[in-house]
Amino acid sequence: MPRCRSCSTEVPEQSRFCLACGAPVLASASEAATVALHSPSSSSVDEGRFPAGTMLAGRYRILGLIGRGGMGEVYRANDVKVGQLVALKFLPESAARQPAMLARLHAEVRIARQVSHPNVCRVYDIGELDGLPFLTMEYVDGEDLGSLLRRIGRLPGDKAVEIARRLCAGLAAAHDKSVLHRDLKPANIMIDGRGQVIITDFGLAALAGTLKEGDIRSGTPAYMAPEQIAGREVTASSDIYSLGVVVYEMFTGKRAFEDARRPPLASVSSQVKDIDPAVERVIARCMAEDPRGRPASALAVAAALPGGDPLAAALAAGDTPSPAMVAAAGEGERISVRACVLWMVAVLVGLVVVVVLGSKLNPLSSMPSEYSIENLAQKARDLARSLGYTARPTDRAWGLSQDTDYMRYAESHLRPAEYRTQRASGRSPFLYFGYRESPRYLEPANVDDQVYASDPPMGVSGMVALRLDLQGRLTRFLAVPPQLEESAAAPGAPADWKALFAAAGLDIARFSTADPQWVPPDGFDARAAWTGVYPHAPAMPLRIEAASWRGKPIYFDLIGPWSRATRMEPAPRTAGQLFAVWVVYGLILAVFAVAALLAWRNQKLERGDARSAARLAAFISLSVLLGWATVAHHVPTIGTVYHSYLALSIAIFWGVAYWALYVALEPYVRRRWPRCLVAWTRLLGGSFRDPLVGGHVLAGAAFGAGVAIVNISRNLVLERFGELPAFFFSLPLPADASHTVFRILGLFFWDLGGALGALFLFFLLRAGLRRQWLAVVAFFLLASANGLGNTHPQVAVAFSLLSTALMLLILIRFGLLCLAVTGCISDALYAPLTTDFSAWYSSSTILIVGFVLLVAGYGFYAALAGRPLFREGFLEN
Repeated sequence: MPRCRSCSTEVPEQSRFCLACGAPVLASASEAATVALHSPSSSSVDEGRFPAGTMLAGRYRILGLIGRGGMGEVYRANDVKVGQLVALKFLPESAARQPAMLARLHAEVRIARQVSHPNVCRVYDIGELDGLPFLTMEYVDGEDLGSLLRRIGRLPGDKAVEIARRLCAGLAAAHDKSVLHRDLKPANIMIDGRGQVIITDFGLAALAGTLKEGDIRSGTPAYMAPEQIAGREVTASSDIYSLGVVVYEMFTGKRAFEDARRPPLASVSSQVKDIDPAVERVIARCMAEDPRGRPASALAVAAALPGGDPLAAALAAGDTPSPAMVAAAGEGERISVRACVLWMVAVLVGLVVVVVLGSKLNPLSSMPSEYSIENLAQKARDLARSLGYTARPTDRAWGLSQDTDYMRYAESHLRPAEYRTQRASGRSPFLYFGYRESPRYLEPANVDDQVYASDPPMGVSGMVALRLDLQGRLTRFLAVPPQLEESAAAPGAPADWKALFAAAGLDIARFSTADPQWVPPDGFDARAAWTGVYPHAPAMPLRIEAASWRGKPIYFDLIGPWSRATRMEPAPRTAGQLFAVWVVYGLILAVFAVAALLAWRNQKLERGDARSAARLAAFISLSVLLGWATVAHHVPTIGTVYHSYLALSIAIFWGVAYWALYVALEPYVRRRWPRCLVAWTRLLGGSFRDPLVGGHVLAGAAFGAGVAIVNISRNLVLERFGELPAFFFSLPLPADASHTVFRILGLFFWDLGGALGALFLFFLLRAGLRRQWLAVVAFFLLASANGLGNTHPQVAVAFSLLSTALMLLILIRFGLLCLAVTGCISDALYAPLTTDFSAWYSSSTILIVGFVLLVAGYGFYAALAGRPLFREGFLEN
């Protein structure tokens, strides 16, 4: 007797399938087993319309009838043109004349050809013979699953799992192309002579979202999902339900249902004693009444089957796993309720520590600043009016800024104690308030669309610009005199300089007159200058220059040792700085050029995760656009329209840039290190409530608070070593609501890019050095270089290594999503914080803490996935 090639069991001569495992058995290599493709019966008596030997369309030689059913006849034929066995599917003659049936046949070809997978029957083409259309498709030499189950009953457990997993692969390939099979049942599943599982008959298949209401109920009622029977909708989840019914039948040998009725279903374990509990759970989930309770994809079903790890199988086979396979890896994996609580507690504790430590670095808390920005704006307006500029302005703008020239001077000339004393006096230009008003709308030219001291230029008569310290004292005044006078007038008396000195909080009697040196930017008819010292720093010289036109001041400036003639001297840059700028821009250009080439190649080879890349690009573009809309200076002029187009162009540019970088590098990471992309791919796929996604977001929030503590501690320690207190916040200072929101939106742009960059850098090191530990060492060395330029490199390098260790821990243990969230949270907390919630700038702290709690709360909710925090009866026990 022949033996089964799968399990070596002896098989009776008359049997074509193993009674032990159900595998096909061929008695000899020459045996021609013609088995039904669409029907369990293959009669050698009934030759159908075309007897064996008939030549059709001058190309196909009929070898025999395979099967006949309601949808027509299927013949085995030899394609003499290419020397290949094919199956020919003919509609019944009565149906072939009906437009609806012809349309369905054409749709079957069009849809089935979109799916190319070893577990899906290939459809080659559509032909016509004497006005009768027919399909040419892959010929499968084997038996359909329905016939096999009727002959041998249920399949052995391991064989059923293997077939189920291959069904999942074929179904996932169809769903990946948005193709819904709609008629998955054992009769449409073939097992060929090699044991390969092939899904056939896409006659009812449709593209997702294209079904009309009258077509929803088409299919086999016994295998339909409840929502399909009810005529509500058909989605990929409907195919998942049918898959569950088929798997139930394979394991039990009995049909779950006989028709559309749904009586209570007997559990698998009640009918099969040795069933794996994992199988029963998979079947139960697939056959859930609510589509939302079913597995997210066919690959998720495969992953949940016993021993199911399609990702590991793909990697072992040297294949690149698909994005869907990556997303399905670890289906059902989630952190425990206890871990959820601990992560959330870590976030809350971390926030408290960050706010307490961060308040010590807040420049506003170390400088007298009881006036809010709005109060300072009113003081500036009142001062301009008192100096003779009483016309109601058409437009105004204001904000906090930093004098970088003073910072360079302080770093090289001041000791830390002197620097702190100057800040505590409130007169330090470390931070200042800038105010501008104009009789015309202020239309900046910069791409940020924000008003600055020199943008737009002071070129309109009646424009006024003031600079105040945080105590509201004047430090600079500029005004533009009239361009045209109706009649020549004699020079007027000089302005009341005492009023300007008083506005600056200075006593003019303590200053000596001097020859003017600094020329005002606009016309004048009187100038004056004084020399003296700063009241809070008697050793620091102070020069005051002023000018007026027709008795009205147009220029008043407090000039310190750090002041630079900006119209004559460019911003100081060393040769090394210039070289570094050119190197950075050159590297950016090279990265984009290489990314564009790799992205084009991956797209051409259809390797890139185009859908995730498109969603990432859209998110980045939207973040950039919303950030611009939050802080841009909007005015009702045509310039705003121009700037909106410019902002949209910039947003699209960065979206395309991120798209190219992602498509360029993601396929290589997915091939070599896919597990770091699992939660990330699920999130980009729209699984916002996935427990694994929630867990990684929650962990990222906790790690983000930890990294923020490390960063703040670094600055506090450097101050202890004698370094000047650093101003590490981005400008404009996020001390008010709009700039805080702008900063939060900017986090998505910068920190997603930073996380992707860190991932790809580590991946390149890992791929190039071939050993993960070598990649870790190289990554540490590169990160430590970040602190070598500091005045205290031992401290800076130590903290850089600590931050890098955290980054690598997150990347290796959790993956890209957790790293991106960590970056966003740590940078959000790296901002001016305060524990004094009565301060005018406390809104920034409230918004930032609220943002962190919102992110952590979302992660906590998603990670719990509906599980109770406490066991039932917790309080009673």
